[in-house]
Amino acid sequence: KNVSSGFWPNFTHIILIRIWPAVAVGNVGQLAVDLVVSTLNMSRVGYFHTDCLIPMAGNNPYASCKDDTEELHTPAEVYTAAELKLAVLQIRAPILQTRSKRFRQQLVSWIKASGFSRTVVLSSSHAYQRDDQQLQGTPLRYLITPSLLTTSADALKELSWREMERMPAFPGVKDADAEPRLCIPGGGITKGLYTDSCAEDLPLAVLLLFCSEGDNIPDAFALVNHLNDWLHLLDGQWKVPSSWSLLFGSGIPPALF
Repeated sequence: KNVSSGFWPNFTHIILIRIWPAVAVGNVGQLAVDLVVSTLNMSRVGYFHTDCLIPMAGNNPYASCKDDTEELHTPAEVYTAAELKLAVLQIRAPILQTRSKRFRQQLVSWIKASGFSRTVVLSSSHAYQRDDQQLQGTPLRYLITPSLLTTSADALKELSWREMERMPAFPGVKDADAEPRLCIPGGGITKGLYTDSCAEDLPLAVLLLFCSEGDNIPDAFALVNHLNDWLHLLDGQWKVPSSWSLLFGSGIPPALF
């Protein structure tokens, strides 16, 4: 079903948490969402119709047998696990550069219309652009809007997570009047979406990881385990989706030799 206008299947009232990835460096958020959808065997219930993503279509990325391999899948789809009161939006295509603001507006409108108790965005940022304070300790960070902080402050304190540091407006220049700024290089719409959610008083959290392009599978596991520490979605092991077998292509054609 098309959920771009805020329409939702008739079990909306039992869905409390929504997760989606930001299209960011290393596609870590998207890989983490793949693990959530595959492991929890979530049901596809709709799609997010927008002209802000590059059009694409493909086979079922979570196929478990030959019969469901050829199902057609689109750039942005919605999955649910009703028993966990959880919904997931998976984004599989890049956002058109000239329409990123419009896409953020569409997502914010959907958040407001859905009435979910909290939304979690999984993202990443360039590791090589960290400042000195960000080089210390874990590469995992979080951001949380004031609306969600009122209900989650105790949980975050117990987890001992590190909030994303603000960076000096002019690095290396001592200026008491310059406000530190939020900077998420390589994070796509992450910063804008967080800022919009603060302005709209929406309950939203961002979990992100500093990383570099390459084999980002370990990063995805680190991020989804971080998420699980908070939401307790799983007690066992994450299930790798079938589509990951082609994550780095189909191999070297034997005909070359």
